[in-house]
Amino acid sequence: MKAVRLGFVPLHRYPFDEKWGVEIRRRVIESISKIPSVQLVYPSEDLTKMGLVWDDDDAEKVIELFKREGVEGLLIGTMTFGDELAGARVAEEFKGLPIAVFGTKEPKPLPGGFRRSDSFCGTLSLTSALYRREIPFTFLGLFFPEEDAFRKRLETFVRAAAIMSKFIGARVGLIGPRPERFETVTFNEAEMARRFKQRVVHESLLAVIEEAKALGGDDPEVSKILEEMKRTIDVSQVPHEALLKMAKLEAALRRLAKDRKLSAMAVRCWTEVQKHYGVSSCFVMGRLTQSGIPCSCEVDIYGALTMLIQYEASLETTPPHFIDWTIQHPEDPNVFLSWHCGNAPLSLLCPGCAASLRYHSILYRDVGVESSYGTAEFRLKPGPVTICRLTEHRGEFKMLIARGEALDEEAEFRGSWVWVKVADLDKLYRTLVEEGFVHHASLIHGDYVEPIAEACKMLNIRTVIL
Repeated sequence: MKAVRLGFVPLHRYPFDEKWGVEIRRRVIESISKIPSVQLVYPSEDLTKMGLVWDDDDAEKVIELFKREGVEGLLIGTMTFGDELAGARVAEEFKGLPIAVFGTKEPKPLPGGFRRSDSFCGTLSLTSALYRREIPFTFLGLFFPEEDAFRKRLETFVRAAAIMSKFIGARVGLIGPRPERFETVTFNEAEMARRFKQRVVHESLLAVIEEAKALGGDDPEVSKILEEMKRTIDVSQVPHEALLKMAKLEAALRRLAKDRKLSAMAVRCWTEVQKHYGVSSCFVMGRLTQSGIPCSCEVDIYGALTMLIQYEASLETTPPHFIDWTIQHPEDPNVFLSWHCGNAPLSLLCPGCAASLRYHSILYRDVGVESSYGTAEFRLKPGPVTICRLTEHRGEFKMLIARGEALDEEAEFRGSWVWVKVADLDKLYRTLVEEGFVHHASLIHGDYVEPIAEACKMLNIRTVIL
């Protein structure tokens, strides 16, 4: 599981009860230390008085600490009333990072009716200061740090922060041109760069194929990949020569991803690779996705970014599956077939099911069986899923986010697939049509609606949630 490095700013303001500030700071740190997805960076008692942030001098010390430690987000909490200017100063310096704010609940008054904290009041001073400065932030709420609600809201923020850390500045490999008749996968490269500092790294499909051809069968990386393939899927229907070609193609793509520092890839997967190299790339792309390099089909750049968002929402624990909205169930009007040619990561295999490597069920008609081997064919496991799609029109980015349930229902389909039930397929499909969403999407096992929606809010991406 990926751990996100958060900078914790424990704000205090004189003359409120510093002893309470110290105690609640300790409790916050103790509570967060139990969350494995968070690596907390905070001022020690040696860096600032009692480890609290009192004023501008403390703010500068904390800024230096956070820069040195490379924090990926800020967690600003009012331990007491909190000094708004100190908090705002730290936030100013890290404006481009995800920022969360929370307040702490009031302890019992001291004898004589003296209040100790007033965090409820001071949090408003802090948040209004951020608002005036137009610094985006997420408000978690008011908590005692031991409350489940605090941990739940923080975990959602952490997943959103993980998304932002990889989405901003993402480098997406474009491997070959898009299919000529697939206007579906057009994208706005200039807006990606302007809005999100992203880069589309263009690479010739021919260059990748030539790199793969140049690799020897005794290349250590190729040999390792080949043995993994044999060990993890039934390859009995595939000639050894075709399997070796797949291993070489995977090695070439992995080297490209490493050399060009790619966050994800969008691959021209038909029909040139079959005609000029002799295999299909589906299984290879699923293996790359499994290993943390999301790969979309048919040069779908926004599809690759959607996959990246989902993968980070899972804190890199669950690979997504690039899919088509394929057909409606013949009997249940709220079920659709989530399918693609054979690119699903093998970890998504349903329990008790078999996965086999086969020839491409569609492209064999054009290129022949012998040139189309390379599809990983199996039914995906059942359970809750999240289906997403990023798109853009006239500079406005928007994200479809939908909950579903992958069903434990058999059928006879080629490719990698699963039946998915949603609450109202008619409404979902109508939304796809009327909002201009394409036939591609990304499916991930688990419910990640909240962190993805939170990240989209931070990124100023409009959400369409169903």
